[in-house]
Amino acid sequence: MIAAGLLLLALAMVVLYTSRAAFFSPLALVVVAAIGLAALLLQLRLRKDLQASVHAPLWLNVLGLLLALAALFGDLIHLRAMLMLIAALGAVLCFAISGIVVLKALRNRRV
Repeated sequence: MIAAGLLLLALAMVVLYTSRAAFFSPLALVVVAAIGLAALLLQLRLRKDLQASVHAPLWLNVLGLLLALAALFGDLIHLRAMLMLIAALGAVLCFAISGIVVLKALRNRRV
């Protein structure tokens, strides 16, 4: 839980010390979504009270990572601005759906 707390602290630091204009960048959204998902997955890994493990969909995380890399290196591979934006928002969507799947599985185990 300490590591997950540190990741959430990193997320808070990004939010607090980043200017308002930077959050209009799609890359900033990808970074915030990736930190949040990493905190959730790390918390799952370190929890001792789970009898059976809960897994995030690997294919969805890989797709999110590929989209995030496409958004990050879009200038180098000469993507148009609209495609870079779509890649960044697609990465955020993949990370969000992965987090929702994990949280739903945790909730179903508790009930």
